Amino acid sequence: MFDFLKRGAAVVPEAKASATGPVISYQSSGRVAWSPRDTVSLTKVGFQGNPIGFRAVKLIAEAAAALPLVLQDAERRYDAHPVLDLVRRPNGAQGRVEWFEAVYAQLLLSGNAYLEAVPGERLPVELHVLRSDRVNLVPGADGWPVAYDYTVGGRSLRFDMTGGMPPICHIKAFHPQDDHYGLSPMQAAAVALDVHTSASRWSKALLDNAARPSGAIIYSGLDGQGTLSPDQYDRLVAEIEMNHQGARNAGRPMLLEGGLDWKPMGFSPSDMEFQKTKEAAAREIAIAFGVPPMILGIPGDATYANYQEANRAFYRLTVLPLAAKVTAAVSHWLSLHSGVEVELRPDLDQVPALAVERDQQWARVGAAEFLSQAEKRMLLGLPRVPDE
Repeated sequence: MFDFLKRGAAVVPEAKASATGPVISYQSSGRVAWSPRDTVSLTKVGFQGNPIGFRAVKLIAEAAAALPLVLQDAERRYDAHPVLDLVRRPNGAQGRVEWFEAVYAQLLLSGNAYLEAVPGERLPVELHVLRSDRVNLVPGADGWPVAYDYTVGGRSLRFDMTGGMPPICHIKAFHPQDDHYGLSPMQAAAVALDVHTSASRWSKALLDNAARPSGAIIYSGLDGQGTLSPDQYDRLVAEIEMNHQGARNAGRPMLLEGGLDWKPMGFSPSDMEFQKTKEAAAREIAIAFGVPPMILGIPGDATYANYQEANRAFYRLTVLPLAAKVTAAVSHWLSLHSGVEVELRPDLDQVPALAVERDQQWARVGAAEFLSQAEKRMLLGLPRVPDE
């Protein structure tokens, strides 16, 4: 289970959290029950327990991981290279797409992605994605990280960052109030996630009660006495729970004995607006992740004229910036290990969603007679070559 302890780093038995580590504060207003805001709780509530959050994370992570990648330096683009071989099969259990999907998912769920390099002669032998909730950053006296602690079940492994080759690549989202950890979209959408989840639970409870709001049983009494005895009350409650609640009992007639009358309660205006509240919360979740609501099938959104425009905006505004951030960090990290500066980047010419834009750009650049061939290649993101 702890085979990662055999990778050459120093083991710190029973290490406790550093005093300079992050301090997580749980606050409650005392009126509204919000879910905890730590990574584990947000992942359970917003990803494992919410279809909008789940689909948003999966959609972004899968789209970014499936982007074709190219490797180049200032002179040429490589068809074969040790870095490409490593990225193509980062470890024995994952290929390129699976590995990058895990990287993007960790970054979206926690705001942080931690990549471990198993050291080799020059390049790492393997690359692994660490669970963000198990990693603690250890800052030095100057504030920069000097180590990362990976803790599982009371056992801890320390990765020293003060040596020559950094064993950990820490990719983090921007956080305005934290120097060491990133802010995830899941945290920004936490309130909307709570609203959407609570609305789903309300709908489930409504279905469990014959898909209608509860009514009232009025007892007038045979002798003018308007109260039930304890035995009569318990018997009535038991009969209702057994024979008149749940989806299987929907529409089943109720037999009322003498003195009992049923008064149904219709939907109030607030009940009628409940579904709209749920849809509004779903749109807020999608906006926090940068996914057009139209792509997630959320009704009521008319921002884009059609699905094609929404999909193009999704790639241009969400997928590509995230992929550029991650591939740039991975490129720099691997360049430190190999000693050769190379750039790993998405190949925009092979992204179907951007085909129209790229065709227009190629046509404009190709028709610009005042540009040299080197300038045209630079504008299109191709390596520079000497003019003929």
